[in-house]
This record gives sequence, structure tokens and C-alpha cells, in this order.
Amino acid sequence: MISIITPVYNGEKFIESCIQVVIDQNCLEVEHIIVDGGSSDKTIDIIKDKANQYPHIRWVSEKDRGQSDALNKGIAMAQGEIIGVLNVDDFYEINVLNRICEIFQSLPEPSLIVGNCNVCNREGKLISINKVKQLRTIDLLLERRINDDGIIDASFPLNPSAYFYHKSLHEQIGLYKVEEHYAMDVDFLLKAVRSSHVKYFNEIWGNYRYYPGTKTFDDSARGMSLVRMRKVFNDYIKTLPLIEQWQIWLARNLNFILLKIFYFSKHPERLSESIKQRLTNTNS
Repeated sequence: MISIITPVYNGEKFIESCIQVVIDQNCLEVEHIIVDGGSSDKTIDIIKDKANQYPHIRWVSEKDRGQSDALNKGIAMAQGEIIGVLNVDDFYEINVLNRICEIFQSLPEPSLIVGNCNVCNREGKLISINKVKQLRTIDLLLERRINDDGIIDASFPLNPSAYFYHKSLHEQIGLYKVEEHYAMDVDFLLKAVRSSHVKYFNEIWGNYRYYPGTKTFDDSARGMSLVRMRKVFNDYIKTLPLIEQWQIWLARNLNFILLKIFYFSKHPERLSESIKQRLTNTNS
């Protein structure tokens, strides 16, 4: 069975469509666990109504200490051996959950599988596609890289709607950090990749809505998202053996140089005059 966990607080605008997304998957081996943080809007009424109609929906509503705490409550409630996290304003592609159940039948435990994720605006219009082909620890820690097509792209899965994992993984790495309210998924993935069998599928599984008013968008707009991610990265690196810390330092510096070369090859007009002069002298 696959357990889909949805943490929510005052999410009346999206909770009904989120519940319907899981219903429309037509997956017989699914339970949808909704963990509400004590909403004061119509969220609870909507959940109650749907839960009365569909027995695969299980829910709880009580004050919590944030999203990480809600996720941990959902994990404790989960009866499935596979975990998926679906935030209230995100959604799956058609028939994804049956596909996930099929894949996990032949995977060793614990496994983490990652697909592609559409990044959309509030109305669902496509902004970009998050593809993460390299899922080693060092790849994640590079933050950004140049892919096989020579394009700079993100090296980190942006949203949990595009990855799933064995519940037993938490026995090895622990639960989500309750004190982390923004980058809990980053912290989780760094630990998960190191402690599980990881496999990437070049298939679109999830859809991530990224728009003003959401916690992630507003945090990025304030310039805090990257700061928080780097802090999680640096804290995690300190837990690694010294040889691995050294390898990551070298890879980061090489990655920085490559990104600079790529950028200025596309925008030579932005090179300083002194560098342009040196290049001209070298070529002549």
C-alpha cells in the first residue's frame, strides 16, 4: 500500500482539489492521510465531507508545531510501506500512483525513487520542468550544474510530488526535523539519498504550484530560500568524513568555474574590459 500524506492549515482553496487528485488516480492500494493543523476556515468541513464518502481518506485535526510535525504525525499514522507527500496545492499526473506501486514491487528496501516535476503558477500554467538525473550526495550539494545539453539547471528535487520512498527509510535516518519549517525536505533528501537505493525515472509525476503568497515563493522573494538551503547543506557536510568534505569543496569550486565559463560564453559582452583585452592578446 502507498500512503499519501497531506499536511494542511487553512487550505480551503485547494484541499478539495487535492483530495480529488488522489481519488482520480483510481489506485486501489492507496490511503490518503490528511494532517490538519487546526484550521479556522472551511478546510475541516471539506475534509469531513470527503472522508464520509471515501474510506481511503484518514485524517486528524489538532494544533501542531508546523509542517514537519504534521508530516511526522502522518508517517506515524501510515499503514502503507510506501510514502508520498502531496502538499495541498500540488497535484499528480494521471495514473502516477499505480505506476509507483508497480515500480516498488521490484525495488530493494529502503528505496527512494525520483521523477520529473512540472513547476506551475497558481492557475497550473507551466513555468519549467524540474529534472534531476544525478542523485548522488555530491550532485545534490552542488546546488546547480550544467547538464548534458549544456544548460544550467537545478540539481535538487524541488517538490515531494515527484518522489516516493519506503517508510522503513525513516528507521535509518529519523523523521523530519520539527524545528525546520522551510527546508525540511532538503534535510530529508540529503539523508535519504545517502541511506537508500536511489533511482531516477525520466517521467513527469508531480506538479508543483509556485506563486506569490505561498511560504516557499515568499521566502525566495526575500532572498532567504537559498540562505536556508546553504545552511542545511553546510550543516550536513560537517557530519561527513573529512575526505568527503574535501571532495565536495573541490567539486563546488570546479562547478563554480564551469558555470562562470558557460555564462560568459553566452554573454561575452558582460566580460570586464581587462579580461576582454587579455583574451584578445591571447588569440592574437
